[in-house]
Amino acid sequence: MATEGFKPVVAIYSTFLQRAYDQILHDVCLESLPVVFAIDRGGIVGEDGPTHHGLFDFSYLRSFPNMVVMAPKDENELGRMLATAILHPGPIALRYPRGKGVGVCLDDVPEPLRIGKGEILAEGDDILILAIGRCVSVAMDAMRVLREKEISATVVNCRYVKPIDSELICRLAQQISRIITIEEHVLHGGFGSAVLECLCDAGISGCSIKRIGIPDTFVEHGPQGVLRSKYGIDANSIVMCAEELIIQ
Repeated sequence: MATEGFKPVVAIYSTFLQRAYDQILHDVCLESLPVVFAIDRGGIVGEDGPTHHGLFDFSYLRSFPNMVVMAPKDENELGRMLATAILHPGPIALRYPRGKGVGVCLDDVPEPLRIGKGEILAEGDDILILAIGRCVSVAMDAMRVLREKEISATVVNCRYVKPIDSELICRLAQQISRIITIEEHVLHGGFGSAVLECLCDAGISGCSIKRIGIPDTFVEHGPQGVLRSKYGIDANSIVMCAEELIIQ
C-alpha cells in the first residue's frame, strides 16, 4: 500500500469511515502504514439526518494502536495538521467539522506541529477548560463571559486526542482542580474520557471534573446551531458548568 514517494490520503466523511473499522485496524494500523485520514464532517453535521453526524470517531480511532488522532481549532491549524500528517511515518487522522472556518489568517507555508502537544490560549486560576477541535473557539467565548463574571479560566487547545498531552494536562490539573472538558462527540470513550484516563494513570486525584459532550443517544436531524444548543455544546453550557464548579 505504501510505496516510496507516495503518501496515501483517505478523504472521507466521519460517518462513512465507521464502515471501514476493520480495514483501518487490520490493513493500516496493524502494519503501521503511513496513511492520512482526512475526516470531514466531524461532529454535529446538521440537516442531513441522524445517520450523518460524525460523533463516534474519537472513540474508536483512539483505541487503535499506532494511530494518531487530532482535531484543529481553526482553518489555519487544519493546514498545519495536514502538514504534520504528511510528514508522519504512521497512520494519522485529522478530524474537522462541516461549515465555514472561523476567519483566521492562513500561513503561506503551514508549519508542522509537534505530535501530542497542546497549547495554552488563556490563563486563569479558577477553572481549567480543556477543549478539542471547533469547541476551542466555544471555550474562548465562554472564557470571555466568565471574565465578566470575575471568574478566571485557563483555556487549552488540546489538539490531540491521541497521544493526549498528558504532561501539560497533568501539570495544569495539579494547579487548577476545577476542570471542564468539551468536545463535539459522544462522551463515551471520547476526548473527556481520554482526559480522565490521563489523570487516573498519573495518580492525580481531588479534581472536580465536568465533561461536556453528546450523551448516550443518537442526535436527530436539525440545524447545527439548534442541535448544539439542545445538547449543550456551546459557551453557555461551559459558563454554567464553571459556575456550578465554583460554588461546590
